[in-house]
Amino acid sequence: MNIPAVLTETSDTLLMTVLVVACALVIRRDVAMRLLGCMALLSLLSFFARLAGMFPLIRIIDILTASTPIILAVIFQSDLRRILLALGKRSAAISAPSGDLETVEELLKALRDMADKQIGALIVLVRLTPLEHIIHVGTEIDAKVTSELLNSIFLPYSPIHDGAVIIENGKLTKAGCLLPLSQNPDIAKSFGTRHRAALGLSELSDSYVVVVSEETGKISLVHDAKITYDVEQGELRRVLKKALGVRRLT
Repeated sequence: MNIPAVLTETSDTLLMTVLVVACALVIRRDVAMRLLGCMALLSLLSFFARLAGMFPLIRIIDILTASTPIILAVIFQSDLRRILLALGKRSAAISAPSGDLETVEELLKALRDMADKQIGALIVLVRLTPLEHIIHVGTEIDAKVTSELLNSIFLPYSPIHDGAVIIENGKLTKAGCLLPLSQNPDIAKSFGTRHRAALGLSELSDSYVVVVSEETGKISLVHDAKITYDVEQGELRRVLKKALGVRRLT
């Protein structure tokens, strides 16, 4: 087989290499680099196998190349699910949230109390993205937000203290909810399950998530896949007003 013909037949593998690496870079850079090496090796094998007329090896390489999309879907299934959910954030919007200053003050009081006592807490403030397609576990409550209720939910002996509380349109709608954990490898090792869960939800929705660390008593705010650690009270009040849709922000 002459070299021009070999180059022509190998071009499909090279094109697949470029597409695979480009897609992987969008999803996860560290994995993309390893895939680049594998696909480059596959391209070289394809070239030399066709040059030498090694037809059994050529068939194996062709099968691997044709199966690449399926292999990628298996490797990146969790990442693809997150991307698809994130793309649906805007299209699945509901009415803007509404709350009042009383709810903000009750939240602040509860957060101060839990921080002082180093009681772990995870509170989700729903914005525009519905969470029904993300959160499937939780206890329906539908109650007014009060510091007493929040404190009682997150007390260590409460059966639902490990889960998240959902606040939507100024009301506490669910408790004991399990949130999707972030798979981001860059999260600080000091962050525990609550911070990973808060970050995981913020990657899939526009919700604000407040975390109280039971180890340090520090309060963190998580939004848009970013964590602000040890938030001071003035900034916390401002963000809670924005998250709850309180019109007067001052």
